[in-house]
Amino acid sequence: MELKIRKNGDVYIIDVNGEMDLYNSYKLKELVMKMLEKNVKSFIINLEQVDYIDSSGIGALIYICSTIKKMNLNLYISNIHGSVKKVIELTKLMGYFPIANSVEEALLMINE
Repeated sequence: MELKIRKNGDVYIIDVNGEMDLYNSYKLKELVMKMLEKNVKSFIINLEQVDYIDSSGIGALIYICSTIKKMNLNLYISNIHGSVKKVIELTKLMGYFPIANSVEEALLMINE
């Protein structure tokens, strides 16, 4: 799994590339925690290049989401598709995660 950060105004977009599984989902959690320490207030986690997620990947997303919600900051998860979308639907988390169809849509929702 590879993580790339890009910025659009005050919004940090984390592009996740590869599989979010037991062996590497902690990397995303660590990255977001470091960014929170630096007072980043708006995040988009872009899952466009993620074709596989397991329970630890879901756990990392739940942890990130709940931490950011408690701090009243902005988070959207974008470009969920294929088997990743199925896993999120099966775990009944579609309503829990703030989901956007694209990075552009997420940016619009954050900047409203």
